[in-house]
Amino acid sequence: MDTEVLEVAILPVIPGEEAAFEASFEQAQRIIAGMAGYLGHDLQRCIEQPNQYILLVRWRTLEDHTAGFRESAAYQQWKSLLHHFYDPFPSVQHYTATGKGSDYGTT
Repeated sequence: MDTEVLEVAILPVIPGEEAAFEASFEQAQRIIAGMAGYLGHDLQRCIEQPNQYILLVRWRTLEDHTAGFRESAAYQQWKSLLHHFYDPFPSVQHYTATGKGSDYGTT
């Protein structure tokens, strides 16, 4: 049985390009949302470094991201919309749940 995968990408956007990046991401998120195995995503902006973002994407399997998305024609569209905003290129890692979560605020 496959375990859900969380893709974590740290996105260092060229300073001064944040608004343009966010506008392009509005288009790009429609691309990723249509991919097989896509379960959801969240883009957040760093408070301390406003040109840095974190992208969290939930995938059904690792292969849905690495083969299904990255080897697709849709990825080429994603790449042309977003990759020119990054310096340096983002770090991307994949995680699975350990089952050792906690409920905040409970004792």
